[in-house]
Amino acid sequence: MESYNQDRRNNRKNYLLVALGILAALNLLLLYFYYQERQTNRVQQTALADKTQEVMATKVRLDSISAQLDAKISEIQSLGGRVDSLLKVKEQLEADKRNLRNVAAFDARKYEAKIRNYVSLLSAKDREIAQLKEENSVLTSQNQTLTEENTTLKNERQALADTVSTYSEKNRELTEKVTIAAALKAENLNVTAINRRGKESEGGKYRAKRIDKVKVTFRLSTNPLTEQNEKEIFMRILDPSGAVIADMATGSGQFIYNGQEMVYTAKQPITYTNDGQEVSFIYGRGSLPFKEGTHSIELYSEGFKIGQGEFTVK
Repeated sequence: MESYNQDRRNNRKNYLLVALGILAALNLLLLYFYYQERQTNRVQQTALADKTQEVMATKVRLDSISAQLDAKISEIQSLGGRVDSLLKVKEQLEADKRNLRNVAAFDARKYEAKIRNYVSLLSAKDREIAQLKEENSVLTSQNQTLTEENTTLKNERQALADTVSTYSEKNRELTEKVTIAAALKAENLNVTAINRRGKESEGGKYRAKRIDKVKVTFRLSTNPLTEQNEKEIFMRILDPSGAVIADMATGSGQFIYNGQEMVYTAKQPITYTNDGQEVSFIYGRGSLPFKEGTHSIELYSEGFKIGQGEFTVK
């Protein structure tokens, strides 16, 4: 019996030792995993710190390139060169700088290639600037030579200009006189009234209810100075209040006289024949009657007032 109890105690002791061994092994395994995780985190943190440092260094280099690029753009513009391509490069550079905010996506080799391209571009623009400066220097020298020559000729030109100005003024005055002398002139202006049946009445004074239309007739005086070509004659009829009778729907419009726009009642193209030809306008107010009182008639052509007349409505 005592031997049996002794064996049980030995077995319990052995089980305890095994359990302790297993616990110790588990603890060692947990310590190993913990150490491995710490090592992994440390490596990742170190890699992230290194990458962040690379990003910051890359940004500093891109900022420097951006400042140089701005200076190149300003200098080329001042020298009269084109900067369209540089402005597009500037946009791409700013986009590359914005993309640096994503550290995880940063590719050092890719950005190193971009920086090499930017540096190469800046070097090329240095050569372009040098060429522009040389060209501008040549142009400046040429301008100085021309300025000296112009200074030498200044007095002669001024004297010539004074002479030309004198003759130009005399020529202008003569031209104005010839132009005025060559203007059309309307003579024997006569106004007749036409009733609704087409019957014409003369006399210059007409009853409103008997006027459906007015017929304005005149002759163009002969003038050897007037060119025999196509001309336009504008007629203005002014009512007793001084307002121009006009209807854009029936052919009225505007023309220029003495630099100002004026409304005309009707216009008519003619071919001037220099033989005292007769010209007639027929104008009706439609459903609107002519107002009572004296109506004025004005005739214009080629910038001149060529005649006038009147008729009275009772």
